[in-house]
Amino acid sequence: MSENETRANGEKAREGSADLANELPPLDFSTFILSLSTSVVMNLGLVENPVTKQTEKEPAVAKQTIDLIALLKDKTKGNLTGEEAKLLDDVLHELRVWYCKAIV
Repeated sequence: MSENETRANGEKAREGSADLANELPPLDFSTFILSLSTSVVMNLGLVENPVTKQTEKEPAVAKQTIDLIALLKDKTKGNLTGEEAKLLDDVLHELRVWYCKAIV
């Protein structure tokens, strides 16, 4: 591959990365928590894995992620906005209910 082809491929890759970054939501604490909660829902088998297109049930992984969110809640106490604290409370409540229903 010539130097020009290598440079052109690198530019295309950067452009693709920029397009992907423009499609993703901004990174903040709430987005992080929602991402973790989506992982829990997927591991409970409530939604399909977007990569494999399969419904996978991994309750132990789901519980570990719920526990991780609870740990984040404890460790960030006093450093969150009211909206972030409410999001954590609501997400934890919903995930715990879904977990209990899924393991029965």
